[in-house]
Amino acid sequence: MDQEKCACCRLKKRPRSEEEKKALISRVNRLTGQMNGVKKMIEEDRYCDDVLIQLSAVDKAVKALATIILEEHMKSCLVEDVQKGNVAVVDEIVDLFRRFQ
Repeated sequence: MDQEKCACCRLKKRPRSEEEKKALISRVNRLTGQMNGVKKMIEEDRYCDDVLIQLSAVDKAVKALATIILEEHMKSCLVEDVQKGNVAVVDEIVDLFRRFQ
């Protein structure tokens, strides 16, 4: 049964407009730049506090991106599934919230 679930999950898709994709990719690119900055700070033996401050900024940026995606997921995918009678997706959302705590 787990294999069936995995196969099903791989088939799920979330079509996004070009505008949505552009905004999300822009955030990911900023995160990549921030992480490259952290890497450089470590290579340059920068002071721990400075590295930790930058890591905190990265953490907040990742959480902000995740919140955007989660919110959109709830407004689109979750609503559609519940309307189709698939209330099992509520467990999926609960699990996602647990991951973000």
